[in-house]
Amino acid sequence: MHRFNLFVAFIISLVLALSACVPTTFAQTSKPKKVFMITDLEGVSGIFDSDLQCIPYKSPRWEESHKLLTGEVNAAVDGLLAGGATDVVVWDGHDSSQSLSVLDLHPKARLLAGTPISPTLEPDPSYSAMIFIGQHAMAGARNAILSHSYNSLGIQNIWVNGKPTGEIGARVMLAGYFGIPVIMLSGDTAACEELHDYVLQAECAEVKSGVSRTAGYMLSHQAACALIHQKAQRAMERLGEFQPYRASGPMEVKVEFTTRGEPVIRPREGVERLNERTWVFRGKDIVDAWLKFSSM
Repeated sequence: MHRFNLFVAFIISLVLALSACVPTTFAQTSKPKKVFMITDLEGVSGIFDSDLQCIPYKSPRWEESHKLLTGEVNAAVDGLLAGGATDVVVWDGHDSSQSLSVLDLHPKARLLAGTPISPTLEPDPSYSAMIFIGQHAMAGARNAILSHSYNSLGIQNIWVNGKPTGEIGARVMLAGYFGIPVIMLSGDTAACEELHDYVLQAECAEVKSGVSRTAGYMLSHQAACALIHQKAQRAMERLGEFQPYRASGPMEVKVEFTTRGEPVIRPREGVERLNERTWVFRGKDIVDAWLKFSSM
């Protein structure tokens, strides 16, 4: 009888222990996986000419460009959801948020549109990942289609702590500040190489390859969307392999403006003019330095 009582006590203890584990396991499997998607137009397959295709409602082929971008964005959303994402926020990042519409956006995505928004793009630690769709490479990148850094007419070069940096690198660092890993990009070959310089294991949908700044080999729209879906799904399935990119310590953002784009900047703490076209913005971290640059 004594042995029987001990056996019963053991079974009860085992059941209670397993029961205690169930809520934790459920919480882990049901934890929201929220993704922030940065979109642009110049990295979309089929896009190669700014005047012809990229000026909202003015370029002769603008409506086609809108459809190409929307198709790639929706393919990415589908892939993310298939890979386990529970919430996808899409930022319309081209030319003051004039490129995407809720009329034809994926029904399970939410659109962040309009201006102004924070220079850090509104991410927060609730996001599990960040991706780029339609992203171009930085100004000066070799054989990069429609490459530029934020302002194609106003900015010549940007360096962060001495490293040449474009929109990809800056946003990887800003995402890392909030603890968000960047896991995937779609764009041309140069843009993929640029992301891999920061996140070597990131998934990349190489939808086109440049032979000059305004020419290159393009995938068909259908092929580009299929590749983007595949890479987005794979990136989400591999989410646990990624870590945020941490840019630690004091940061220095140096910006060389063009003669056409030189702004009126007031020197102040952390802001210094080096020459007629070059300014330095210093901060205790990437957000501090970046806000000084973006709020000039």
